[in-house]
Amino acid sequence: MKTTPPSYLQLARDGLWNQNQALVALLGLCPLLAVSTSLINGLALGLATTATLILSNGLVSALRFRIARDARLPLFVLLIASIVTAIDIGMNAWFHELHGTLGLFIPLIVTNCAILGRAEAFASRQTTQKALADGLFMGFGFTMVITLLGGLREVIGTGHLFRGAEGLFGLVAADWEIELLPGHEGFLLALLPPGAFIGLGLLIAMKNLVDEKMDSRRGSLDTLGHGDLHDSPP
Repeated sequence: MKTTPPSYLQLARDGLWNQNQALVALLGLCPLLAVSTSLINGLALGLATTATLILSNGLVSALRFRIARDARLPLFVLLIASIVTAIDIGMNAWFHELHGTLGLFIPLIVTNCAILGRAEAFASRQTTQKALADGLFMGFGFTMVITLLGGLREVIGTGHLFRGAEGLFGLVAADWEIELLPGHEGFLLALLPPGAFIGLGLLIAMKNLVDEKMDSRRGSLDTLGHGDLHDSPP
């Protein structure tokens, strides 16, 4: 049975919230937890992941009728690895200091299940335009979470924000660092792996709480609507 393609609005909702790869699917947790020690690190890896998602989705969709079904997964992995290698070389050339900070986690984007999962479950079945949009929104959803988590850990762990911004934005960002908690000596746990798990758990709990309140409000509105219908005169 032929299914109706999702709208661009639905793709945005799914990528940013309903099917957020970090908060709902819980994919890509290795780089998410390891790199999110600062806002800039999280933002940089998130943008690299977004670029990989957009390019891989677009190419998989464009080539979907030319790829043999039995060989699609190895070819998808090869395609993703080629894209990540190009991004890794580009970051090393133009953002060398930041590239050194992120280290092995840029090449490890290849192993991010979210990228292969979107290529197989969505891009290989949809038009190129929809596949590109899906990659964009899924990537932005992941970037949003890793950047927010990195910012929270940086503030709690050091009392500062935007440390190392010049590594991503150049010398113009050399004085962007902000001391949000003057006199704060730092809370080391926030910068360690347990702090990453705790922070991500709090973000997931916050999302679930928002979803619960929205569902409750939607249910109340539906109840009021049915009540008005029943109370209306014949």
